[in-house]
Amino acid sequence: MGQNILEIENLSKLYRLGEVGTGTLSQDLNRWWAKSRGKDDPYSKVGQLNDRSGNAKSDFVWALKDINLSMKPGEVLGIIGKNGAGKSTLLKLISRITAPTTGEIRAKGRIASLLEVGTGMNQEMTARENIFLNGAILGMSKIEIRKKFDDIIDFAGCAMYVDTPIKRFSSGMRVRLGFAVAAFLEPEILIVDEVLAVGDAEFQKRAVGKIKDVSNSEGRTVMFVSHNMSSVKNICDRGIVLKQGQHIYSGTANEAVDFYMSEYSDLATAELALRDDRKGGTHFRFSQLSIMDNNGRQTSEAISGESLTLKIDYKKLKNLSLDQGFISTVILDKYENIVAVFRSDEMGFTLKDNSPAGSMGSIKLEIPRLYLRAEEYYIRLIAHESRPRPDNVLDYIDNAFQLNITAGDLWEIGSPNKPGNSSIFPASYSPV
Repeated sequence: MGQNILEIENLSKLYRLGEVGTGTLSQDLNRWWAKSRGKDDPYSKVGQLNDRSGNAKSDFVWALKDINLSMKPGEVLGIIGKNGAGKSTLLKLISRITAPTTGEIRAKGRIASLLEVGTGMNQEMTARENIFLNGAILGMSKIEIRKKFDDIIDFAGCAMYVDTPIKRFSSGMRVRLGFAVAAFLEPEILIVDEVLAVGDAEFQKRAVGKIKDVSNSEGRTVMFVSHNMSSVKNICDRGIVLKQGQHIYSGTANEAVDFYMSEYSDLATAELALRDDRKGGTHFRFSQLSIMDNNGRQTSEAISGESLTLKIDYKKLKNLSLDQGFISTVILDKYENIVAVFRSDEMGFTLKDNSPAGSMGSIKLEIPRLYLRAEEYYIRLIAHESRPRPDNVLDYIDNAFQLNITAGDLWEIGSPNKPGNSSIFPASYSPV
């Protein structure tokens, strides 16, 4: 292995769809006979990639396909991908929770995993008993575990409940305890899957700090899976992107996040000219809405806490003199609650356009920091001729665009959305 602490070669995992098990007895015998002769799995040549949006064309699906990867001691690797990309499957294979269909994993030293809330914890045992159990599994002596015991309890914040069965713990308490056990019991390789998705903001910041200490000060290797792009940039040295079970990109953490975000660029423009569910008059039409991230790249998935720009294109169908016209951009959550309204007239911008019929124009709405938690949102566009009244609406399109927000700045995680107007979102309109 040379200088590497972890090496993965041609790693693949094949699952059978539908019924539990590998298939019929004859299939199992065929697999065994092929393996005993050093041949490939005869069923590995069938199956399709793990595309959840399509219909099954085979009884088998590749959760992972031909993954090659190596890591050095002290390195922190971020693993990025949409749900179903194969991230958790990869971590379960490395953790030896499940066996690969093909390929090989070579690791030096102990591996500790935190893959799900309470993973590796016996629900009937107390926190104290679980700490000693996990330490024993990692090959530590009781003396070694006792030296770390107080640090684990202090980090988890469960001193009052140390002798309480963890089945009575909340999900947040379980993940704090599980993370503390995995981080403090000194494995050579620490595997963390979405630990920041559970727990309050204080714990999330402490967990990020501990992961940095584990890699920088203690020289241990960390594999980190998260949908929090800011955390990946902040914690990881480099990153890889998985898509449909395949490894499609490697680079620095920043490069991997940028590549992942660019995967959404084909969904970043909404064509509005032919929408037949609009309201308003017949003189003015929104024609297109485009979303750009802080790098000026089109995207349909933005990061909370970073900048966002909306480019709104329109067309004048008939002669119409606009002196006090304005645009309202409304952001709604998935329950149709309004979380922000950006009115151009409130920001000192009016739509002054005396161009003839058939003319086109564009407006930009720039939001320096988008204070929205990770969730799905919808954008509503309204154009008014002057003061907002039902009889002077030029165009009105509900659900003009679906915007997906991923968790960003750790200092903003957990802060609730606040319904209101644009005053809580410093922003500005400008002509293009």
